[in-house]
Parts: sequence; C-alpha cells; structure tokens
Amino acid sequence: MRFKLSGLNERRWQLFKANGRGYWSLWIFLVLFAISVFAPLISNDRPVLASYKGELLFPTFTEYPEDKFGGFLALTDFRDPFIQDEIKANGWMIWPPIRYSYDSVNNELPSPAPSKPAFQMTWDEACAKYPQKTEDPNCIAGNLNWLGTDDQGRDVVARLIYGFRISVFFGLILTVASSIIGIAAGAVQGYYGGWTDLLFQRFIDIWTAIPTLYLLIILAAFIEPTFWILLSILVLFSWTALVGVVRAEFLRARNFEYVRAARALGLTNTKIMFKHLLPNAVVSTVTFMPFIVAASVTTLTALDYLGFGLPPGSPSLGELLNQGKQNLQAPWLGITGFLVTSVMLSLLVFIGEAVRDALDPRKAFQ
Repeated sequence: MRFKLSGLNERRWQLFKANGRGYWSLWIFLVLFAISVFAPLISNDRPVLASYKGELLFPTFTEYPEDKFGGFLALTDFRDPFIQDEIKANGWMIWPPIRYSYDSVNNELPSPAPSKPAFQMTWDEACAKYPQKTEDPNCIAGNLNWLGTDDQGRDVVARLIYGFRISVFFGLILTVASSIIGIAAGAVQGYYGGWTDLLFQRFIDIWTAIPTLYLLIILAAFIEPTFWILLSILVLFSWTALVGVVRAEFLRARNFEYVRAARALGLTNTKIMFKHLLPNAVVSTVTFMPFIVAASVTTLTALDYLGFGLPPGSPSLGELLNQGKQNLQAPWLGITGFLVTSVMLSLLVFIGEAVRDALDPRKAFQ
C-alpha cells in the first residue's frame, strides 16, 4: 500500500525535493548513518558468523571463552592464528569487511604507530605484512588499515565508523531532549505572559551566563564524564535554544479568535497550549532542529578535542583531530578527521536549509 501525504505535506515534500542540495544531502547522510548503525557487522575484530564442530556461533553478539576452542583464556581472541586455524579445521567463519573494531590494536604494523594508510603500500608490501594470509587476498584486504592507524595502532576507518555513530546519536538525543524542555518552557512563557514570562526570562538570562566549558572542566576533575553524564550536563544548558522561537509564537497566537473560543468552551489551558497552539509553533521549531543537531555534534567534537569529552579510548572524531595535532608526521589523521567532520556538518546544514524552504509559508502557498 502506498503511503499518501496530505495536500500541504505533499507540497512541502516537493519543495524539499526542489532543493537538490538538501535532498541529496539527506540521502547521503542516511546512507552514512545506516553504515554507522551496523558498525559491528561492518567493522569488527570478531566473525559475524561461525560454525565450530556443528555448532552455529555468533561472536559479534556473544562472548565465548577460549577453552571452547582448545585455549585457556577467559575470552577468545578470534584474530589469534591458533584460534583461526582451529575453527577452520572444524568449521568456517564469515568475517566483516573490516577486521578491526574501534579498540582493536594492530600488532603487525610494518612501521611504528601511527602507520601509513594501505593505499600508500604496494601489494607486495601488503603480502609481506601478512605472509600467513597470502593465499587469501580477501583476508589481506580485510586486515589492511586503509586509512592507517592512530598513535596506539588502532584502525582509523573503524574508529571513524564508530565515532560517526556516537556523534550522530549524541546530537540526536541532545536535540530531542533539549527541544522538549525548551518547547515546554517557551510555551508556558508565551501563553501566560506577565510575571511568568518576566521571571522566566530573567532566569534564562542568568542560566545562559553560566560558562558551560568551565563547568565541564571542574566536573572532569571529580568524575569521569561518560556518554550519559556528558549528555545530561549539556541538556541542562542547551534547552534554551528554542525557547525564544516558541515563546514568540505563543505570544502572537494566544489572543487569536479560535483560542478565545476554546477558552469560552471550557477547554483547559493545557489542552489549548498543546492541542491548538503548539502545532503552529512546531513548524518553526522543526526548521531549527537540523542546525541544533549540527551544533550538538560540534560541541561533542570540541570537548573531545580538548580532552573533556568522552572517556579515553572511546571512538571520537574530536579525539582523532587531537591525534592529528599531536602527530604532525602522520597527516592522514588530521586530514581524515577534518574531512569526516566537515562533511557531516555540511550535510546537516544543507538538510536544514531544505527543511527551512519546505516549511516557509511564503513558498508553500505562492
């Protein structure tokens, strides 16, 4: 069954598609996001699927002790040649295209870390790097570091894929959480006005004057900022972004005739605010959301670059940029981090511009 949009939404979708830069940016971003969502199946140091002595195994999602394969360690290292030979002798394995996770250390580097990208190596150098795998070209390709390694011997492509996923999820969650709080606060201010609006505005002036970066630096001295702790702190200071837009819309519409009629019919203030006035404000707030996501990603990248973001070892675009600054002899680190970050932010900005054009009433009804 084909999904059919209403007349107004169909018009908005056509306006969005008319902005070719934003339309194609949306598809490119969705493809990149889908790749990052399935990162464990694309880049991992464990097989996606394996069969050992007739038993079907899922190493990507399940931990297996090494004694299952004749070893003695608590956890199995599937990159160990002994384990690989044992499984191949008693079954088979299906590896992801990239045989590194974000925290996998390559101990077979041809040069000290950070090691140069694979495209700077000849095939003979690649075969010399993995002499035991020369009979399997696909195996060599999966073990190569296509964009090199960082200064700890970790694969750059794997860290980019996982870092992209964390950045996007962080930006989306931060945007949704801060938007819910900001829309509710702006609705209360704009609808009630008077002293409520005045006190809220003075509170926002004081709240936004608190230096967020200094607060994070102080907190980092007492606690290790995890994903959720960092997200919670930033939500506390990011919710003010949409307050002004929603407040202005509610101030404008609270005395319209249909609002006065709703009051005369006995509807509660809550129903009037969220059933009749909020839909008018949603259009303007949705326009800002792609830009808020881009700002949230930039904030996380900047904090990771300065060392006050995610815990050490976490895949991060900001941490990769910091490594590029510290390892000027390895330009691929800084260049790769810059290109990925700039492409992600550019796509989000282009999508935001297309959404703004689609929701512009002057274009929708001309």
